[in-house]
Amino acid sequence: MDPCRFVRVLVGNLALKLPVASGPAGSGVHPSSTPCFCKITLRNLSDQIAPLPLQDSATDSGLAAAFHLSPAEIERQVFKSKLKLAIYTGRRGSTCGVSSGRLLGKVKIPIDLRVDDRAVVFYSGWVGVGKSSKGALAQLHLVVKSEPDPRFVFEFGGEPECSPQVFQIQGFLRQPVFTCRFSCRNTSSDRSLRSRSFSTEIGNRKSWLKRFGSESEKPGKERKGWSVTVHDLSGSPVAMASMVTPFVASPNSDRVSRSNPGAWLILCPEDLTWKPWGRLEAWRERGSDALGYRFELLPDGVVLAESSINTYRGGRFSIDLTGGSAGSPGGSGELGYRGFVMSSTVGGEGRPESRPVVEVGVQHVGCTEDAAAFVALAAAIDLSVDACQLFSQKLRKELQLQVAGGEVDGSFL
Repeated sequence: MDPCRFVRVLVGNLALKLPVASGPAGSGVHPSSTPCFCKITLRNLSDQIAPLPLQDSATDSGLAAAFHLSPAEIERQVFKSKLKLAIYTGRRGSTCGVSSGRLLGKVKIPIDLRVDDRAVVFYSGWVGVGKSSKGALAQLHLVVKSEPDPRFVFEFGGEPECSPQVFQIQGFLRQPVFTCRFSCRNTSSDRSLRSRSFSTEIGNRKSWLKRFGSESEKPGKERKGWSVTVHDLSGSPVAMASMVTPFVASPNSDRVSRSNPGAWLILCPEDLTWKPWGRLEAWRERGSDALGYRFELLPDGVVLAESSINTYRGGRFSIDLTGGSAGSPGGSGELGYRGFVMSSTVGGEGRPESRPVVEVGVQHVGCTEDAAAFVALAAAIDLSVDACQLFSQKLRKELQLQVAGGEVDGSFL
């Protein structure tokens, strides 16, 4: 498998040096209580906001912003581009539609992403911010650099519940590497994961599919037993996402609550059985159209991702430990996860079709099973949007079990 060229632009070690106050406050008084922040902009990418610590000397204050550029985004930078920082004093936010921060000045740092796949430092040191009759109004310290961040890119050939192929994308090449099989099982009689083949497990599906089909769409009932098995091109199972905790509406409600989330296990094959690798919990945020989620590694319980996605528009699920963000394994890499790990597009309820695109950092893929585990995780988070859909609404037809003439139509499995 050949990776795609990705680059990340990192901004860190921020420090702001303001001139000594004078006048009523008295000579020599430093305005250390003044909150400051900056807006960081890179062409065609979303702005990022970072706090600015006030200090007279540069220290390692960590990562302030990270821009991840795909091959297409690298091309859109049009050779040399400029990273822009707008420095503000005052608190973030707005009052009556007017920003509460006062613009102190702007800084522009040229960057060039045409370089070979190697790390490049574009700027490291102090730079003046704003102008007055006596010179710069302040001094800003920063470090701006780029690093190669190659990734494997996979794309589902259809919605996860339609048992699609999964393709690896490399430039203009699109090569099949996995197949997915969506299915259901009777969790009321079998709540444990066994090593028996999946074909045997679904062999007696007629009786329990009837029961699941008759209950799944009744208010106050549960959505349960979904699973997606990922196979390699030889047909061998290499990963699985299995719904182990049903998605149940909370009392007197039609939504899955944070206090009682549904959950998936992401499993990998080992010694003719399934070994849990991670656990994904999902719920519907109270009072908003947002899918909340939390993903942790097993058996260590280290949380790698916790955030939310708009359930109508969709969004992006991401595990990114760049800069030792909260939830990383101590920043030491002892669990093998550092920097960018993976991301996946997530389709929303308002989109007619969801074909997740999955990006995985090269350093986290040592074999086919590693890549397949991330593909299974992407399927689970995408299906969680449906599992957390309000129980007052019907699921899409692909997820409903059609009952006609006393028989259950399981042809979509």
